[in-house]
Amino acid sequence: MKWTEGIDKTSIFLYLAISIFAVANIYSVDEQLGKKQLVFLCISIFVGIIIFLMRTKFFENFSSIFYVAGVLLLIGLFPFGTEILGQKNWYKFGGFTMQPVEFAKIGVALMISHYVSGPDFDLKNRKSLYTCLAIIGIPAIVILAIPDVGSLLVFSAFFIALFREGLSGWVFGVGLIIATVFLVALAVDPLYIVVALAVIFALIILFNYYKINWNIFSITNYAVSFLLLCGLAFASPKILENMPKHQRERIEVLYKGEKAFRDTSGYNLLYSKTAIGSGGFFGKGYKEGSVTRGKFVPEQETDYIFCTVGEEWGFLGATVLVLFYTLFIGRIYYLSEQQKSGFNRVFGYCFASILMVHFCINLGMVMGLFPTVGIPLPFFSYGGSSLLAFSIMTFIFFKLNYADRNSLV
Repeated sequence: MKWTEGIDKTSIFLYLAISIFAVANIYSVDEQLGKKQLVFLCISIFVGIIIFLMRTKFFENFSSIFYVAGVLLLIGLFPFGTEILGQKNWYKFGGFTMQPVEFAKIGVALMISHYVSGPDFDLKNRKSLYTCLAIIGIPAIVILAIPDVGSLLVFSAFFIALFREGLSGWVFGVGLIIATVFLVALAVDPLYIVVALAVIFALIILFNYYKINWNIFSITNYAVSFLLLCGLAFASPKILENMPKHQRERIEVLYKGEKAFRDTSGYNLLYSKTAIGSGGFFGKGYKEGSVTRGKFVPEQETDYIFCTVGEEWGFLGATVLVLFYTLFIGRIYYLSEQQKSGFNRVFGYCFASILMVHFCINLGMVMGLFPTVGIPLPFFSYGGSSLLAFSIMTFIFFKLNYADRNSLV
């Protein structure tokens, strides 16, 4: 049929396959929640169809309104939010809850896409860079004040989209260096790190001696960078000591193992790894997981839903799910690169990057490679607001891609 030309059937299949498989796994954990998730999925698809019938320019023209609404929803949490599991990042309406940070991501993605695709944007211009940082930073500061560290980490996804548009790779390099120094300083004596940094800086200077225009400015930059990293190395243990107990233990689990905190922050991870490991290659079978059926993992239907896949479907099922996510995210990146519209391309990169960060952190968290930070698995973790928000982003991109493919320009 002619009207179906431009609809990316591969992406739609992957979206539905992941979402339906999610309903089945949530149903295995809790039948009532599984039925609710199916209702949420039907609502999400209905909203997606409405989005697909809307004018394409609507999302670009009203991006600033979506952005402001998202920020206001976040600010409204302070007087009107409900605290759940120690975080005041939910609105509660009767028997329903809504997490506004999921919708704030949509607003930021639309606003970034609108600004970056504008005629005055140039990342080599400081004004453009600072404006992008402000668009990302304003909601990020509110999220930090909640505090919701997990959602704050997801905002790093927008820098991947900016990198595609010309942001220097040094931003990621600096971030990686800071994170590495902080984490390593928690395990070894900071003096060793200072020595290692001195050697690294000496080698950099040695190999770039004739390439750099040495003056007081460049010397000062190197000296300040070295001193700041050394200061971070000594400050890291103190920073950890002053964190709230649950946050501190979540990081310490990475170094001491989950068994050292089996009655507190390591409990979920211990049984999550037990469930995944017990599944073997083919799994124990649907609704046959002893850890899942025994409800040993608290809130298993949300952030730790992947361990249900590992236990009941085994390594084979988990691999298929990971493959589906990889194909879906890769497909969104591929389609984004094909867009003729700058707005479409940037939004696609924002969307795919958000999915990738969520996916990598959640799986790393469930397998003990990353601290527990409360990041849901997109389309898979139980929750109406999360599924609806990810579905809205999905169908916005489907609509943008459809319009782009049928454009004569």
